[in-house]
Order: sequence, then C-alpha cells, then structure tokens
Amino acid sequence: MKILAVSDIVVDWIYNPKIRHLLPDINLAIGCGDLPQNYLEFVVSSLDIPVFFVNGNHSQVIAEEKQHNYYHGAVDLHCRVKRFNGYLFAGVEGSIRYNDGPFQYSQVEMWLNVFRLVPSLLMTRINTGHYLNVFITHAPPWGIQDQSDLAHQGIKAFRWLLTRFHPEYHLHGHTHIYRPDTPVETQFGKTKVINVFGFQKIEL
Repeated sequence: MKILAVSDIVVDWIYNPKIRHLLPDINLAIGCGDLPQNYLEFVVSSLDIPVFFVNGNHSQVIAEEKQHNYYHGAVDLHCRVKRFNGYLFAGVEGSIRYNDGPFQYSQVEMWLNVFRLVPSLLMTRINTGHYLNVFITHAPPWGIQDQSDLAHQGIKAFRWLLTRFHPEYHLHGHTHIYRPDTPVETQFGKTKVINVFGFQKIEL
C-alpha cells in the first residue's frame, strides 16, 4: 500500500489540478498537522482516497469545533485506532504546551492521550495479531528528531509507545526542515521515525 504523508506546509505540485496524474497509485493520504483545511480537502476530492489526519499546534481550526467534520472526507485519528486495507493506524494531535494556543498539551496530558489508545491497541492485538502499523502525530517523540526549545520538544509518551507497541512507522511533522543535512528518518528499535515536513511517500 502506498501512502502520501503531508505536514506543515503546502506543497505546490501537490496542490495542483494535475495531482491525479502525478500521484496515480496512492492508496491513502496522511496529514500530520498544521495544514490549511482546503489543502487536505483538495487531496481527498482530487485523489478520491481516504485521508487520516491529526491537528497540529497551528492547525487552522479552533479547538471548540473539533466535534464537526471540518475536513470533509477525512478522519481525525486523535486518540483513535483505525484499520484500512489490513493495516492499523493510530494518532495523537498537537505539541507540547508552550503558550495558550489550541492543540497543546503538557507531557502529563500527552501520557493520558497515549493511554487512551492502549485498550484499542490491546484489542487489535487479540483480533489481528498486531498492535499497530503506523503511528501518526504532529510532534516528534522525545529525543528523536525533536529540538531543544520548548515549542519543539519531543513527547515522552510517544517514545514509550514505540518501545511498547513497535509500530513499523511513526510519522510526524512539527519540526521544520531548513537544511539538507537535517535527519528526516531515524530507526528506533523496530520503528522507522519519519519527519514528513512538506511530504513523504511511504510504501507499506
């Protein structure tokens, strides 16, 4: 299965009427946060494929509207586990809290978000023999592709989830890439952690 993962910035060649011809074989799109609403909706409608997403700390919706389907045709994965084409996906939105903006959490609150996933992950293990294939977040895990400033600090609970449930991939955004020598892929145990800033194409 082929995945298009996007995050943080609009990529001109994706936001393009020719996207169906440029990406004819994509089965699923994933949004890792901080993207305009119309961008994800364009991907949904143009490629006619499912889109799973989480909100970032700069997502252009207000937190009080989360109960509405503001990304039409897309599925908000925050604290949810979904199965698609035999693969299991789960997500957690937001970043560490550094001001009063929406979709920001303390480290303790992120632990609670991750623990909300655990019953579903245990159930999928019983039903399918696997916990999780792809973990989707906005922020990176603690100590992996994060930064020293508070706003871009990694999440300790994410690192624990990778250690305990061993997803094949952890896709995140939030940490912007400005230098060509910045690492965007890190192997952590059985998990490949990928910063999808802009876009990445991944094949499961």
